[in-house]
Amino acid sequence: MKKTFYLCLLGASLSTGLFAQTQEETVEAIVKEATENSQLKLLAHQLLDVVGPRLVGSPEMKHAHDWAVETYSDWGIDAENQQWGVWKGWDRGITHIDLVSPRRVSLEGMQLAWSPATKSKGVEAEVVVLPEAKDSVSFKNMLSQVAGKFVLVSMPQPTGRPDDNWEEWATPESFEKMKKDRDALNDTWNARIKATGHSSRELPKILEEAGAVGVITSNWSRGFGVNKVFSAYTEEIPMVDIALEDYGLLYRLADYGDKPVIKVVAESEELGEQPTFNTIAQIKGSEKPEEYVILSAHFDSWDGGQGATDNGTGTLVMMEAMRILKQVYPNPKRTILVGHWGSEEQGLNGSRSFVKDHPEIVAGVQAVFNQDNGTGRVANISGNGFLNAYDYLGRWLNAVPDEVASIETHFPGAPGRGGSDYASFVAAGAPAFNLSSLSWNYWNYTWHTNRDTYDKIVWDDVQNNAILTAVLAYMASEDDEKTSRDQIVLPVNKRTGEQMTWPEPRDGNRRGGLDD
Repeated sequence: MKKTFYLCLLGASLSTGLFAQTQEETVEAIVKEATENSQLKLLAHQLLDVVGPRLVGSPEMKHAHDWAVETYSDWGIDAENQQWGVWKGWDRGITHIDLVSPRRVSLEGMQLAWSPATKSKGVEAEVVVLPEAKDSVSFKNMLSQVAGKFVLVSMPQPTGRPDDNWEEWATPESFEKMKKDRDALNDTWNARIKATGHSSRELPKILEEAGAVGVITSNWSRGFGVNKVFSAYTEEIPMVDIALEDYGLLYRLADYGDKPVIKVVAESEELGEQPTFNTIAQIKGSEKPEEYVILSAHFDSWDGGQGATDNGTGTLVMMEAMRILKQVYPNPKRTILVGHWGSEEQGLNGSRSFVKDHPEIVAGVQAVFNQDNGTGRVANISGNGFLNAYDYLGRWLNAVPDEVASIETHFPGAPGRGGSDYASFVAAGAPAFNLSSLSWNYWNYTWHTNRDTYDKIVWDDVQNNAILTAVLAYMASEDDEKTSRDQIVLPVNKRTGEQMTWPEPRDGNRRGGLDD
């Protein structure tokens, strides 16, 4: 069933008793506090500008956890960092990448996460393209060509313009020709990788063992100047990502025989085994303290940018909602708890560990509200396979002022199996819902990229989401009824012909990047 709420039914859906008046006044107070005393920009400055990106195991991640606890304490909200595991510690430091021959220019790029460092003076060497071999035996015989060299291992993109730019300005024939040529180049490059006998993930280590001094990638994200920045696969030599524009320059110079030389200074530092945390804060319930409304957002990020929209904005929403609730609803019926999860990006590890470690909280969950897909206004909520979610989510959504949101709902929906931390709770049978937002070109421009920065935040939308979250938390806390956990009967998988089953809870990886 698909149903759209336009959230204009407040007056019609409520009785005229004292509770209705109190409820309406509380919602108005939430809106007033959010709009007249917003702390969003201050919080964003402190988290994104001062702390910065929050790679699990990094000093910035620990700084962020400590800052959150201090901030909640300043608001009079109990908070603590709960350790759930350990992770490979790494401090990015500064990366300099310069072309020094045949001309001199600084290039845009950075180390990939957990990349080995260079020596303090850096490493200077020629850049070559990954050898092109007919098969794995031939490739093995050609590996001596990479010794003492930086190796380009990504396909050179034929254009740095996104497709929508081509579609707007090119002739239809030119646009189609570009796409056809790009597809052919992609097929050729994939064949080149396949002929090595190794996957793209395995190749950096093979090149390292063959004596390469560094590996260069360019993971373009189909937008102007934007690359995705993930982790390194080398153990001794640096692995860096270079922006499409500069990567193309290096590739053309190498391909035409101009023997480009670059110098890389990568000042990262390995820190050994580091503790990793979830930050947990709560406003204790006055009537049903062992039942929980949970606000959820992952705290960690990849570190190509500032982690602003993934998931800085989700973090800001949950912190601001908690601040507002403490001001206007300081004695909730149920406990309102917020979880800022660690290491979501490596597999929901913080939230999975929390679910595993706190079965008593999971058993008492009234609802979980999670936000984690960019800066846009929340526009969609799924019932996640909970049979009666329509009943209680419908009641709560009807209290949200119509100027705040128009939300499309999908009931009963299907259980989320990954993607963000709500899935950790769904797998344990707790009613958990993702507050899914409008795109704002999230996937191309800010999701895991070097452009996920403060300037991409849309403040009106984030404020909207803080109000929505605070109202939903208030309504879930006040509801006279405990939410149902009844689940739908899942359909038969069309591909396998077998009955689908509810996802199973999984523990987090509690020793990330560390040898056992």
